[in-house]
Amino acid sequence: MARRNLKSSPSRGPANSLLYCFRDVSRWRVAWNWFWIGLSKRLPWFAAKRGVLRLTGMKVGRRVAIGLDAQFDVLFPQHITIEENALIGYQTTILCHEYLNREYRVGPVRIGRDASIGANSTILAGVTISPGTTVSAMSLVNADVEGFVGGVPARPLSRARGP
Repeated sequence: MARRNLKSSPSRGPANSLLYCFRDVSRWRVAWNWFWIGLSKRLPWFAAKRGVLRLTGMKVGRRVAIGLDAQFDVLFPQHITIEENALIGYQTTILCHEYLNREYRVGPVRIGRDASIGANSTILAGVTISPGTTVSAMSLVNADVEGFVGGVPARPLSRARGP
């Protein structure tokens, strides 16, 4: 399994690192991101979703389709790139950060051209999903993937053969 592209930093204080997240990102920026990402979760029009998400700094390609209730990282959406003609399924979560007790990690997420992410999947920080990849529903992608993958954690799957 490929390593993830993460930058690790120590906690900014004695408590768990999440308590200090507003030292990494302005509260106003998080509120801005929260508003636009929240709006995008309810918009039924794909072009409008793409436009609204670009206001957060996300890079969203042409003809990207994003299902309802997809949740994007509100702290670091500028680290998310979704290339042209990708499909993000219903209630998928894409994160660019991991806050732990004594450290935090931030890394870019890249979803390649023509990739499909199934409903209720979670994509973690620092992951690249190669062009044309299919991630089955309810998968946890915690490393770079390509081909047809699924499961927790996501791993290569074989395609069922028809009659």
